[in-house]
Amino acid sequence: METPPALTFEKESYSDILAADSRYDSRAYDFVLDVIHAASESAQGHVTGQELLSWFRDMALDAWGPMAFTVLTDWGVTCCEDVGEIVFNLVDHKRIGKTESDSKADFIGGFDFRDEFLGPYES
Repeated sequence: METPPALTFEKESYSDILAADSRYDSRAYDFVLDVIHAASESAQGHVTGQELLSWFRDMALDAWGPMAFTVLTDWGVTCCEDVGEIVFNLVDHKRIGKTESDSKADFIGGFDFRDEFLGPYES
């Protein structure tokens, strides 16, 4: 089995992306890149949109617990489709690559943000 190449991720300016699409805070891009890095490292390569969403949910809950929903919505990320938009903004601006089969549709219907991020903390 061939060893996948090492992935390097660097925090950077997203001014070009934000000029083209200002819906999301730059911190959302940093977080999504962190999620991609962790998921790719764990899988030792490419992950699907649905796998990425699972990592996104888990890492957001680990990072912010009951504040995850508030943090993400403050950054403009309110649903799984937003995560896909961020991923494809990163692709379009040459920050990450994709396979031929990757699509924004992979992020449709992943999970309900309100249920996943607020549900565990409701009494």
